[in-house]
Formats: sequence, structure tokens, C-alpha cells
Amino acid sequence: MGGSADLAESTFTHIHGESSFQKNNRTGRNFNFGVREHAMAAACNGLQLHGLKAVASSFVQFTDYCRPSIRLAALMECPSLFVFTHDSIGLGEDGPTHQPVEHLAAMRVIPNLNTFRPADGNETSVGYKVALESQHTPTLLILSRQNLPAVSPSEVLNHPAERGAYVLSEASTDAKVVLIGTGSEVALCLGAQKELEAAGVPTRVVSMPSHFLFEKQDAAYKQSVLPKGVKKVSVEAGTSFGWAKYSDAQVAIDTFGVSGPAPALFEEFGFTIPNVVKVAQELLNA
Repeated sequence: MGGSADLAESTFTHIHGESSFQKNNRTGRNFNFGVREHAMAAACNGLQLHGLKAVASSFVQFTDYCRPSIRLAALMECPSLFVFTHDSIGLGEDGPTHQPVEHLAAMRVIPNLNTFRPADGNETSVGYKVALESQHTPTLLILSRQNLPAVSPSEVLNHPAERGAYVLSEASTDAKVVLIGTGSEVALCLGAQKELEAAGVPTRVVSMPSHFLFEKQDAAYKQSVLPKGVKKVSVEAGTSFGWAKYSDAQVAIDTFGVSGPAPALFEEFGFTIPNVVKVAQELLNA
């Protein structure tokens, strides 16, 4: 059961073929919460605590309104599922009031909250699987607005994304640089990898949908994915805050966004293959 804060048609969380839960229809699976994000998330926590898997959905920007309820879910070890979309400047013309910048970092610092930003539909399926199997940890799925190419393995069972981060594309020989991407920027990292390899720079690409799950892994696995002594560049359309733990340089957004077409904004903020290549080469030459 679940619903959205008046955004179900935008977040694609309406359960088609099912009715709405109302006073005279207790069998409905869709909740029409209205524009009340905090109450929506709190209600879904209550549903979850009473044995129903509950889903709350809105735009990533509005996690600010839900934060107390999301935090309480983590504190109570209540495995609620929060599905938030429109995760970056890819939102485009709505401008900085609707473009999340600091929100991923703000969610990642909440203890016992699995903030999961998948690269494509395959990793999204993994995120849902992890959420449905979770017994004590709420899951926050962070999804894009724009269409994304399929870049990760299609086999959901035993998918490496369940470990939070994994080697998506290996370098031709011993890697000189590792590109770490999340969400829509993973495909960008793969494009930059081709350019760097062509320039004689062996490059590994790591997809890192979940810091939380990666931190659950043992030291040997972490070392196998992000080896010490190898330069690393993280690429994420959000604040660089929190990335210094994993990367030596960051392609990030540390200002508010602006209004404009999404492709133009990604170019303006440096989320292009040439800029990622430039940052990697400058890091290697430093």
C-alpha cells in the first residue's frame, strides 16, 4: 500500500488497477495523501509497524518536509520504503527551488537509513529487492526524472549492487584512476572511461548506489572495489559533501541550481565527458 503527496502521476507510484483507500473502501491500495509530506511519511511508518509494506513518494527536494518521519523510521528500525524522484538538476526548468543539491548528503548522514541511488532500471530493481527484504532498516530510493540507459547487469538475484558499490567496468590493465558514479552519472563515467582508455589511462568505473550498504562490507571487499593508492574521482549531481571519504577529486554541485533545459544545465555544471576526463587527468598530473 502507499501513495504520494499529490505527485503520483509524476513519480509513477500509483498502483494501476487498484482503487483508493477511503472511509467506505478499506480494500484500496492507493492513498491520496495530498500535499502533506510529513504526515504521509508518518502514516506509512504506522502502516509498516502494523505489518503492511508501505510506500511514500514525492520529489527528492521534499525530503526536507519528510525528514522527521524518515529519521524516526530509522530510529525505530521500521523498514518503510520511501520512493523519491526528480533527483538533480535534471529536473530542469522548475529551477533551484525544485532541484535537490544537498539532499543526498542530508539523507546519508541519518543512521540506519539506506539511501539508494540506482544507475538504471536493473539497479532500481535491486533497490526494491533490498527494501522488501529489509527487516530493520528503512530504504530511500532516489530516482531520476530523465530516461537513463541500461548499464548494469540485468540479473537481479545476487546483483553486486546489493553490496552498495561494485566494479561495473574494469580497466584494460591495472587501473590508474577509478571513476565512482551514482545514479544518472554512472553512464557519464562509462563514457569518460572510453576517452581515458583511448588516451592511455587505464580506468575503472565503480557504480555506488548506496554508501550505507557499502559500509556494511568487510575491508577486503572495500579494498577490491576502491583500492588504496589508486586515484579516485566521484561524479554525482549533488554536493561534494561526504565524498572525500571515497574520492580524491569530485565532480559535484556545491551551489544552488538554476532554471534551464536539463542538457544545458548538466553541461553548465561540468557533467560532461570532457570535463570528467579533464578532472581525472588533472588529478593524475597533480
